[in-house]
Amino acid sequence: MTWFKSIGIEEGIFIGIFILAYLLYILRLTRIAKRMNSTYRPLFFKILLRGLAFTLLISTLLGPSFGETTKEVKSEGKDIYIAVDLSQSMNAFDVQPTRLEKVKFELRNIVEAFSSDRIGLIIFSSEAFIQCPLTYDQSALSLFINTLNTGLVPNAGTDFGSALKIALSKLEDADGSPISQQKSKVMIMISDGEDFGDDTDDAVKNVVKSGIKLFTLGVGTENGSKIRQRNGFKKDRNGNEVVTKLNSQSLRKLAADTGGSYFEINQEQNDVTRLIRSINDVEGELRDSRQIDASANKYYYFLAVAIGLLVLDAFIRRKTLRI
Repeated sequence: MTWFKSIGIEEGIFIGIFILAYLLYILRLTRIAKRMNSTYRPLFFKILLRGLAFTLLISTLLGPSFGETTKEVKSEGKDIYIAVDLSQSMNAFDVQPTRLEKVKFELRNIVEAFSSDRIGLIIFSSEAFIQCPLTYDQSALSLFINTLNTGLVPNAGTDFGSALKIALSKLEDADGSPISQQKSKVMIMISDGEDFGDDTDDAVKNVVKSGIKLFTLGVGTENGSKIRQRNGFKKDRNGNEVVTKLNSQSLRKLAADTGGSYFEINQEQNDVTRLIRSINDVEGELRDSRQIDASANKYYYFLAVAIGLLVLDAFIRRKTLRI
């Protein structure tokens, strides 16, 4: 027999109070019996009965387990690649404190929500790079997320196609991946939607053929904002201050074409929780299955006997003294 828990402080206190109270009770009954010139030995039967019932109640709290059985434990998971736009427009502050800082904060929540899945990180602008390969290591992912900034990639525009190609390639050809079905693989693209790439359509077609779902997360507002730089605000070739706006249409189309969904972060709404729920709905692939020895908690047997003893005690009466 095994126990779910050992005797702790709470159980020890109950046992101590019970023993102390009954010692005082026995002394009192003994004195009364002597005064009445009556035997007090029959009282010990009821004391024994109640002590046994109390012992069984304590055993119930400890969770007695016995009976050998086997149980199959399955481990399921997904492979998720997150592509984060690091173009200069992500420094816009229409979403406080900036679009990128808000994304970094929400990325930590996303990583935490999928602790049992492998997650990889891709950064992109006009080119795309693997920032972190697929991993279970949340500490490493958090470190990479903290270091995200727009200076990590060339800023000659934004190209969704390059990020999609790398994510698709890594999800399909990950060395040692125990996952064989594409339904358990997911892409997340986070951007303000300004796509200037020429290969996006071809990349989307390949994603559709693979069967991998693409979820997009737009960050920004339709009104947009200026892009703050060290020496003021970013200007175009004519010297005018650049205003960047969220282009949700391109991101909506990406999601719709690949069977995914579009979500948004702006001043008034934050769809990250909905994004997490949608990804949770994606069926994971069986990664591991094993048989383990298990025993069931049979506390109810002890509880039933204890209740029976207490009922028996209630019906037993002594002529000399009633306890």
